[in-house]
Amino acid sequence: MGYRAVFIDRDGTININFGYIDKPERFKFHKGVIEGMKLLKKNGYKIIIVTNQSGIGRGFFSEKELEKIHNKMIKELSEKNINVDAVYYCPHHPEDNCNCRKPKTGLLESAVKDLDIDIKESFVIGDRMLDMEAGDKMGCKTVLVPENKEKIDIEMKESSIKPDFVCDDFYLGVKWILEK
Repeated sequence: MGYRAVFIDRDGTININFGYIDKPERFKFHKGVIEGMKLLKKNGYKIIIVTNQSGIGRGFFSEKELEKIHNKMIKELSEKNINVDAVYYCPHHPEDNCNCRKPKTGLLESAVKDLDIDIKESFVIGDRMLDMEAGDKMGCKTVLVPENKEKIDIEMKESSIKPDFVCDDFYLGVKWILEK
């Protein structure tokens, strides 16, 4: 039996999505994220960030620049005594048809294998239906924290799956997870 984990999307879920985040100074945490992650760690969950970063494939920024952004995020979380267990990202352009770009499950599959994750005891938190679809395909419970309400309404109508829980705040999503 493996570890319980929460797979968390980055842009729009952990941080405010200003479009392509290409510099560390543009990275700003959403309200409730720090408090929610503290609760997850306190309750024994691994925190795994899974993020599509097509800005690399599109030539908007490099993997080195992405590493600087992630280092800033990890440093700020570490200063709050929050350990991120892993960050997995897809650098590909959407048309590359790779296996790692959500809603495909390559990022989650890699984490399960690398970190001995018990997928049936794990969750996905994201702001888009592609996060929910990846979680659903893996057998995780899913928490939707939409940043853009109009966009998500359209996505939900077009999707064949439904999130297990929908809320307006990351912290509320974590509280729901801890009740399960």
